[in-house]
Amino acid sequence: MKSASSRQHLKVPNGLELVFGVHALRSLLDRGEAPRELWVQQGAGTRLAALMDEARSKGTLVKERPREVLDQLTQGGAHQGVAAFCSPLTPEGEESLWLKLRAWQAPQPPLFLVLDGVTDVHNFGACLRSADAAGAHGVIVAKDKAAPLNATVRKVACGAAEVVPVYQVTNLARTLAKLKAEGVWITGTAGEAESSIYQIDFTGPVALVMGAEGKGMRRLTREACDNLAKLPMAGQVSSLNVSVATGICLFEAVRQRQLAS
Repeated sequence: MKSASSRQHLKVPNGLELVFGVHALRSLLDRGEAPRELWVQQGAGTRLAALMDEARSKGTLVKERPREVLDQLTQGGAHQGVAAFCSPLTPEGEESLWLKLRAWQAPQPPLFLVLDGVTDVHNFGACLRSADAAGAHGVIVAKDKAAPLNATVRKVACGAAEVVPVYQVTNLARTLAKLKAEGVWITGTAGEAESSIYQIDFTGPVALVMGAEGKGMRRLTREACDNLAKLPMAGQVSSLNVSVATGICLFEAVRQRQLAS
């Protein structure tokens, strides 16, 4: 049984969020954010010396903690010897999406990823990582039936959660309709679609909609799409993990855009 003093170490301060893992911490520091407090595994000082020094230079209080304390704090997560307490991430509102879209000046047309009913935090984090790698301009999620931007998402995303804009909207189908009115083409993924994802034109303004595993897109979301497309499956497995499918679809858009440029 843990002592009272040990349990006290595991309390996350009010108003702060736990972030763990070297990549997640590096992303925080690179974007100029200083965690309030950083816990480093005892004995790992040499391996993590550069991170510790940079965190201290930004005003972070650095403390050493036994590995078992970090294990408990992260509930068995792969903390890699570091855990930090920092301000929580908050999604941007819908109005921010419209302001940025109407003032669009990026050289490439917008490419958005829309997640409909993806509630698993590991899948959400992996989707954010793929969105960042593919250069997507934002991820759109609904307020309900969506994974939160928590510590696990930030860890899985390996820093992408801090740099990819996440727009949280009240009504996903209504948002898709407004995107269409702004000139964005909506392509949803569905296993029963007739067209392959490789037959869809991703060179213009596009929002790619991925549904939850098993259930897929909700009916109103599906009806809001301009196109439905599928990944051709040659084996015995009928579907892919949503984060894997997201990466494949996003990089098909990358391929097309590079050929068109």
